[in-house]
Amino acid sequence: MSQNSGKKKNIETLPPKENFSEWYHEVIHRAEIMDVRYPIKGLYVWFPFGFKIRQLVYGKLRELLDKEHDEVYFPALIPETELGKEGKHIKGFEDEVYWVTHGGLDELDVKLALRPTSETAMYPMFKLWIRSHTDMPLRVYQIVNTFRYETKHTRPLIRLREITSFKEAHTAHRNFEEAEEQVKDAVKLYKEFYDFLAIPYMVIRRPEWDKFPGAVYTIAFDTIMPDGRTLQIGTVHHLGNNFAKTFDIKYETPDGDHEYVHQTCYGISERCVAALISVHGDDNGLILPFEVSPVQFVIIPVLYKGKEEEVMEVAEKVFNKLKGLGYRTVLDSGDERPGAKYYKWELKGATIRIEIGPKEVEKGEIVVSFRDERKKFSMSMDELTDEKIKAWAKEIKSRIRARAFAGMKEKVRYFDNLDELRGWIRTGVAIVHFCMSEECAEVIEKDVSAGILGKFEEAGEWCDKDITGKCIVCGREGYLSAISRSY
Repeated sequence: MSQNSGKKKNIETLPPKENFSEWYHEVIHRAEIMDVRYPIKGLYVWFPFGFKIRQLVYGKLRELLDKEHDEVYFPALIPETELGKEGKHIKGFEDEVYWVTHGGLDELDVKLALRPTSETAMYPMFKLWIRSHTDMPLRVYQIVNTFRYETKHTRPLIRLREITSFKEAHTAHRNFEEAEEQVKDAVKLYKEFYDFLAIPYMVIRRPEWDKFPGAVYTIAFDTIMPDGRTLQIGTVHHLGNNFAKTFDIKYETPDGDHEYVHQTCYGISERCVAALISVHGDDNGLILPFEVSPVQFVIIPVLYKGKEEEVMEVAEKVFNKLKGLGYRTVLDSGDERPGAKYYKWELKGATIRIEIGPKEVEKGEIVVSFRDERKKFSMSMDELTDEKIKAWAKEIKSRIRARAFAGMKEKVRYFDNLDELRGWIRTGVAIVHFCMSEECAEVIEKDVSAGILGKFEEAGEWCDKDITGKCIVCGREGYLSAISRSY
């Protein structure tokens, strides 16, 4: 795309990222990710630029899921009779459900819920779809909006009343063990997804009191935001046969008997985009992996009187070459000064910038800089090959992943007593040995104003202590666990 708006804007720098809340609000607005001005609290509008990031991110998620799953779509309305069948499940959402009570002027015989999640919409249909052991494994997913009446402080992409991009996968299996293998596969899939985005994560099994309503157990992915709070960016749930018993989902075994299926579900929301923006961004705006940047290349012609035509001719030649190679490229031929253009495209995270002025035209060169390094170097135009670009993309991913990991590592520390932990918890995540009892969790929450995330499924990257040790509260046997303030 070529941009020539002719508009001049004042350059107003972002707040420093160390003031994370203010920085996040401003970058969401100024980089045109979401518009917060919609007249309902907790509902936001995707700008075209932000929606392109969403498309690229979810395109990778679809690519990974499509290897073994089929994409489906289920209605957003769920009858109260179905939603209420699974008592534990609805109890987990009863304060958050939006209800549709009228069709036009007529009161409905049965209230309809706007889906807070889709188990109770999908599983009555699973009962119809599954008849025999040959019908499994069943693996489906959908990317839809869900609605939750969130009463806490809402924040774009992080805490919403309409989750616009909820990817939920649902699977059915013959027994507990096969469902457990699916849980492991889902964890591997999420690792691949977040490694692709260069976002570091912790994989943590939630405690009993914090698992998904109706699940046997829940495993969550958490990352650490710049302010030291954790953000849950994915969950995987083993449902056992709890929902199968409620919705009577049975299959015929090879011996002719009938058994309940065992199920899993796992979800990711647009919090993955929030993490992408927050973990990698800097004081100047977005930094994005090459693969998910809406603008992979921006070409900025540096024009001087009498030289405009020859500079633009070369700039268009480079533009057409990059477009021909399939890269998302912008030629910014607007009348803003080069400095204003640099700022604009740094704000939006254009991964690679190419500058072309009269000197470059004369030498047959271009000036290249990477958004994550902001260093300039010159090279021959002929060196700009597909092979070179792919190598750059890999190097950029490696650099931003290393920087993100180092930043997260600084916010993680092990403690074996609550007194030292108390002074740290507003800085980052505390790793402790913890017995997983709710009584000890309440002591921690009251004492340090933070909560237990759960025990690590794997802690090697974050802590070199033994998996087991004495609980930091009661001294009984405990497991390496994370304590944090969370979004």
